[in-house]
Amino acid sequence: MIKNAAMPTTASPPAHPITLPPVAWDTQRFYRPPAVFAAPGFAGQGVQALFYEGAPFGGQPTRVFAWMGLPEVSPGQTCPGIVLIHGGGGTAFDEWVRRWNARGYAAIAMDLCGCVPAQPVVRDGVPHQRHEHGGPGGWDSSFHQTGEPIEDQWPYHAVAAAMAGHSLLASQTGVDPRRIGTTGISWGAYISCLLAGVDDRLRAAVHVFGCGFLGHDSCWNDNTFPSIPAKQVQRWLELWDPSHYLPRAPLPMAWVSGTNDFAYPLSSLKKSYQLPPGRRSLCIRVEMQHSHVHGWAPAEIGLFMDGLLVGGQPLPTLRKHGCDGRVAWAEFESPTPLRHAQLCFTRALGHWTDRKWNILPARFETATGRVEADLPRHTTAWFLNVYDDRDAVISTPHEEVGSPN
Repeated sequence: MIKNAAMPTTASPPAHPITLPPVAWDTQRFYRPPAVFAAPGFAGQGVQALFYEGAPFGGQPTRVFAWMGLPEVSPGQTCPGIVLIHGGGGTAFDEWVRRWNARGYAAIAMDLCGCVPAQPVVRDGVPHQRHEHGGPGGWDSSFHQTGEPIEDQWPYHAVAAAMAGHSLLASQTGVDPRRIGTTGISWGAYISCLLAGVDDRLRAAVHVFGCGFLGHDSCWNDNTFPSIPAKQVQRWLELWDPSHYLPRAPLPMAWVSGTNDFAYPLSSLKKSYQLPPGRRSLCIRVEMQHSHVHGWAPAEIGLFMDGLLVGGQPLPTLRKHGCDGRVAWAEFESPTPLRHAQLCFTRALGHWTDRKWNILPARFETATGRVEADLPRHTTAWFLNVYDDRDAVISTPHEEVGSPN
């Protein structure tokens, strides 16, 4: 049976009481602009290659490779900034920086794994060379570092590198330090979830694919954790799962992902985006591909930031949604014209990654912003998408049907 329910929208109360995160970073240190060092041999069109000081590793200093770029700013004017956090298999991408510079943002993209990018930079699938001043290895080694001091483990270093990169970007002439956001892709979104609960200077965050609750449902819970001692996995989850940090992140957030993401399934995504107390935008596409290129492409990322940091037209807002009998519905508000709506639904059961999703047109009332759709027989889960005249999508949370009808 499908329950008749009206469901809240842009923010939900934290699912558990807000407590102090298990790890505290030395923010007094990382909020200061770090020392900067030359990066000879690296060149990117319109952007600067550099190293900056990272967190100590094993008592020794480290350096972080980064690309940084600034847009042209008129005298007396300032621009917003964006901190770009790559995912697994990635590195600092100069192309990513240029994309944001073209949008009018100062941008910094750092390597979080003690590596430097190949020249020319390769987006995905190529191992990156470690440099002599790197910290701990990447995410794949962090599950085995739980017996080391917290300050020597990869998640600590990755968040510290992002904070220091934020500080460096904010210190640049012409950059408004009060208008800086962050976006991360995959493991980078995992880090941006941690960062949002630690760096209270950030004004907005967009998490693409990544989320928390990796011990609930994730590719690592399926494939990696079973091969690691249970106590070690539990310790990693206690220290580093974003579910401990998201409740302390009040800044506006957008969550961008696909229905069948292999790494961060819809169930863990939903548990994650329900935790932060602030404004929320949700953008889910059927079978969105998982890569850096697909991760930085969605228009909603820039539009979300523009609406908060440069006075642009914000994304549509989901006011409420629910299901009356077999009719799914939602109500949206938008400063831009809404063009069409869709019902996204699945008849499948089992792992979220393996389910087949279907799309049908939904009824849409332009005057009221109300969307309705009849759930087909045997529907097991559904959500509604509405598109504005910029082709930006806003989604309702996915809802499961208790007993398929």
